[in-house]
Amino acid sequence: MSASANAQVWLVRHGETEWSRDGRHTSVTDIPLTEVGVEVAHDLAERLADHDFGLVLTSPRSRARRTAELAGFPEAEVDEDLVEWAYGDYEGITTAEIREREPGWTIWTHPAPGGETAPEVTARLDRVVARVSAALAEDRRVLLFSHGHALRALAARWIEQPVDEGRFLRLDTATISVLGYERENPVILRWNA
Repeated sequence: MSASANAQVWLVRHGETEWSRDGRHTSVTDIPLTEVGVEVAHDLAERLADHDFGLVLTSPRSRARRTAELAGFPEAEVDEDLVEWAYGDYEGITTAEIREREPGWTIWTHPAPGGETAPEVTARLDRVVARVSAALAEDRRVLLFSHGHALRALAARWIEQPVDEGRFLRLDTATISVLGYERENPVILRWNA
């Protein structure tokens, strides 16, 4: 792919929730934004206002959809593939609590009983990469609203790495990251801004 100025994928992690603030793994549980989460999501609108996006997608979870709305994109299209990595039995608990039973556990290196496997996450995020690539081929800049582990894994897939390489990419709530190209090579242009 030849890289035009619009060949960019902007990633926005949803605003703060009570569980994200407290380090509790949140995938399928639909937790609302905190007051702080609402405020910082609203602040995203100014940072995104001067950019045109030909495709805007969001996770179906209310925390992502609400962030998109507050950031000025109430018409964002829901894409089921943008959901968070499913934590299964570890939903709602912290890494420290999990490590009391499973020393050294991380979602990147260990299974989550009843949750998604790395190959399952890879398959669905590869669908997102394919969809995004098609939009970029039409010279349409893309904006995605999603979740911490999902976006970190998506960035890894963008640069043609296994999803577990996302472990090296810290991602805070209500941040903007940008994926794109250097010549024909997929790269991370900006991260956790």
